[in-house]
Amino acid sequence: MIWSTRVRSLVGTPLCIAILATASASFGQAAKKPKTEAQAQLLDQAQFACVNCFFGATKQFYCFEANNQILIGYQKIPTMNWDDSSKNFLTPVHPTWTAWRAAAPALPITYDAKHIYVQRVDPKQYKGFLGDLKGFAFWATRANSKRAKLTRTSMSDVFSNDQRCHAAGAPVKTR
Repeated sequence: MIWSTRVRSLVGTPLCIAILATASASFGQAAKKPKTEAQAQLLDQAQFACVNCFFGATKQFYCFEANNQILIGYQKIPTMNWDDSSKNFLTPVHPTWTAWRAAAPALPITYDAKHIYVQRVDPKQYKGFLGDLKGFAFWATRANSKRAKLTRTSMSDVFSNDQRCHAAGAPVKTR
């Protein structure tokens, strides 16, 4: 009697795990929405800096033109800079907590209804112990392989250099 119970649990447990894994994988794939890839033009950027912060957040806004539409996204960056507003003391610990910067005005992006994904620019290379420390930090946070993820928003009144960006989030007046 005990032998048959053990056989049943040895066969049944992996079978149940396999069925649950297959069901959850197919459920997760059905919920994913397709992402659109496009060549985009960076039109404008703006920043709400966190000055004299102790664990605050800086928001960096970006405006792109892709596929004949204006895309606005922002990046929220954890910040610690209580004595020097031009620095972020959290960056050495987590290198991805830096503001994204474009390598060129025209760049490839991927976007969906909620996010815009852009490629990171390679950081400055250091030599010696500091280089090893930075390399370890990038490896630990997987910053070398990641793309920066910007959250899409309709907040457009932060832009002042480009009228297309400023007008993109404005509600359309109907009569």
